Amino acid sequence: MYKKLLIPLIIVLLCLSPIAAENWNSFGGDVTHDAYRDEGSDFVTNLWIFNMESPVHSSPAIYKDYIYAVSSDGILKVIDMETGQQDWDLDLKSQTNSSPIIHSNKLYIGCEDGLKAIDIKDHEIDWEYDCGNVESTPVFYEDVIYFGSDDGHLYGVDTSGDKVLDKKLDGELKSSPIVVDDNIYIGSTNCKLYSIGTDKDKNWEFTTGDEILSSPSFVDDTVIFGSCDGNLYCLDEDGNLSWSADLNDKVISSPTVDEHDNSIYVGSCDGYLYCIDYRDGTVKWDFSTGNKVLSTPALKDNLVAFGSNNGVLYVLNKYTGLEDFTYNPGTVLFNSPITSSPVINGNTLLFGDDSGYMYSLNINKYEVPASMQLYYSIAVLIIVIVVAVVLVKKVKGGK
Repeated sequence: MYKKLLIPLIIVLLCLSPIAAENWNSFGGDVTHDAYRDEGSDFVTNLWIFNMESPVHSSPAIYKDYIYAVSSDGILKVIDMETGQQDWDLDLKSQTNSSPIIHSNKLYIGCEDGLKAIDIKDHEIDWEYDCGNVESTPVFYEDVIYFGSDDGHLYGVDTSGDKVLDKKLDGELKSSPIVVDDNIYIGSTNCKLYSIGTDKDKNWEFTTGDEILSSPSFVDDTVIFGSCDGNLYCLDEDGNLSWSADLNDKVISSPTVDEHDNSIYVGSCDGYLYCIDYRDGTVKWDFSTGNKVLSTPALKDNLVAFGSNNGVLYVLNKYTGLEDFTYNPGTVLFNSPITSSPVINGNTLLFGDDSGYMYSLNINKYEVPASMQLYYSIAVLIIVIVVAVVLVKKVKGGK
């Protein structure tokens, strides 16, 4: 009898697993921020560049075969990851720096005028929750969307847009929350990290030396986050300090956790990406980019990928910190900061930059698209050469 019941149960679980895996429920996809999804067996990685028409500060979300990216002027673009062609777009009619999340064909994103829910089948705004500016990326947990607002409130709304939680905290909540075992963790500009129960009770608060913009991650019953006081903190579930690591400058980048190697990868405004042992806070290695690293790293196999404000996308060996390859779409002359955090779908690495473009790279073969700015750089070089030749001729003619 039990065997007869077990077989249908296994079939149901196998059917449900792919559906659950498609959801992008929080910033970076989950509480580790690894921003990685397996590609479909028939998916082909192609190289392309897509013009978003205004700066891209937020991180895109992966759902099925599409990438969902939002520009700072509030235009949602839905791009076929294989072809690089737009499937549809939607004007949110409000500027945004929040990153989208997606659950069961519904996209949720914070904007200057609150939270918006978009039905991605109908390509329409389903409902809006009005509050202060929402830079915080929402998190979906047990049919509730939790998010912070610049008005200092932590909100929770159900999938119909009805409020189920409204907790007034101090400061502005720009950090993106995570939820683990019915506990919400979120940072504030008042220098505190809060633990709030989904039952609306405050568990504890931890005070740092400056505002918290970094989104917390969670591993082995500990909460890890950066502060603008220059430290990366690790707290236990009761809010007690396990360790802290001094990273020399503001830590706005969110930590990415590699549970298989006991490592955390996080950027600092001192221009370095750090690899830190999450068991004791020891720095394993660091890598200098020469400019601020605000981007949150993405992980695939033995690689870690992130952007720098110097306009370069880096892919490093996650064990050694040695450079595997880089991509500079601005080709030096037209460099634009990469504050958006990359995401990875199988072998496809995708990211946006402040020049307003989205890029698709092959992370396994180290293949990159020809940059649009490359042609501008060549044109500038030709003009410089022509001007130099003319000046030389004039100087010689004058003699």
